[in-house]
Amino acid sequence: MTREEKSQVIQDLTAVLAGTNTLYLADISGLNAQTTTNLRRACYKADIQLSVVKNTLLAKAMEASDKDFGELSGVLKGNTSMMISEAANAPARLIKEFRRKSKDRPLLKGAFAEESVYIGDDQLDALVDIKSKEELIGEIIGLLQSPAKNVISALQSGGQKLSGILKTLSER
Repeated sequence: MTREEKSQVIQDLTAVLAGTNTLYLADISGLNAQTTTNLRRACYKADIQLSVVKNTLLAKAMEASDKDFGELSGVLKGNTSMMISEAANAPARLIKEFRRKSKDRPLLKGAFAEESVYIGDDQLDALVDIKSKEELIGEIIGLLQSPAKNVISALQSGGQKLSGILKTLSER
């Protein structure tokens, strides 16, 4: 690869990093061709972009990026696959689900999600529990609607109760 090609790849990776808030680094080495194909299909269905990257080029792109990836560049050793998604917990859920079938791979090296850095495979459960922006907004709306629904149902049931009492009295 020539210097110009490397420079272009670094620029492309820097643009990708600037456009995402969720980046997972995983090790998928040791998977056979069929299992790797299944992983790529699962990523495609979950709207996750999976690509294998050169560690040195990704490290340089992280340095050139405006975002603070913290110690994430320290995990760039060995085989590295980059997973990018809109939802912060989608890649973690996919990795966890995929492991049920293929034992210990893919192995999570680190992640950058919701402006936080997670290092190590032991952080997978914490990443699965991250709620997306849409889920948080839905919970807030549900909490805000709950008191209003209670008041409306109380008023409606009270009116029905009152009309029932008046009807009973008028029949006597």
